[in-house]
Amino acid sequence: MISVLFAVLTALSNGSASVLQRRAAMEVPDDEAMHLSLIGHLVRQKVWLAGIALVIVAAVCQAVALATGPISVVQPIFVIELPATLLLAGWMMRVRAPHTVWYGVAAVTAGLAIGLASAAPVDGTDSVRGADWVPTLLLTGAFEAVLIITALRVRGNARAALLGMAAACGYALTAALMKDAMSHLGPGGGAVALLTSWQLYATAAAGVGALFLLQNALHAGSLVAVQPMLTLGDALISILYGVTLFEEELRTGWWLLPELAGLGLIATGCVALARSSLATDTLAPPPPPPRVR
Repeated sequence: MISVLFAVLTALSNGSASVLQRRAAMEVPDDEAMHLSLIGHLVRQKVWLAGIALVIVAAVCQAVALATGPISVVQPIFVIELPATLLLAGWMMRVRAPHTVWYGVAAVTAGLAIGLASAAPVDGTDSVRGADWVPTLLLTGAFEAVLIITALRVRGNARAALLGMAAACGYALTAALMKDAMSHLGPGGGAVALLTSWQLYATAAAGVGALFLLQNALHAGSLVAVQPMLTLGDALISILYGVTLFEEELRTGWWLLPELAGLGLIATGCVALARSSLATDTLAPPPPPPRVR
């Protein structure tokens, strides 16, 4: 229950951070995309700094969740981040949520419950053998490279979606590294073992890289294009890491049917939320000012 509670807190913090960061990204000139100057422009905005503060809160909550539960349980809970983002945006902008949003929230919540209950993830090991990280990092790097290169060849929401998926992969990798790093706090380890582990610093590097990709995704297109790829991608890739790296077990056989049904409900809910007027009205970029003739 502790891991579930802190996973929910993580999702709420990240949802709030996405809203604030999206508002800040709207003010960035187009020519700063995929440049470090993008971060320099954002860091001067208080709303972006508030979003980063919530990202830090989310990171602490996520560390506690991963230290007390399997990654296959913790990370999928983050799919509630999308409905949380839209509802928080509506509350901040004082826009009433239409019925379609509540239908989407219900679908995502029901899908998550059905999926987790059907899969019934069983915790595996708390740490990863060092040699297992080599192929994992190589394959992850190749996947990220394909997404980024493809994203640079397109524009608008297509680029935003691809960079959102790349950010999701980065965040899933961050979670896997974080869980492995937290295992050093166990018996025979402690704070010194944690601070001297390469996984801790790899976690920071992967997190910064994912954050950079997310900022560019939010700048490239609408939150509607980014958030579904971010939340679903993070959940699915994290489950893959949990099974392959941490030897976590999921139900298979006929249980795949309700698992796929749960995934379908989540996808349907995400589409309903993405198409809702709440997403468009609260998070779409403001219209450009009229030109002086």
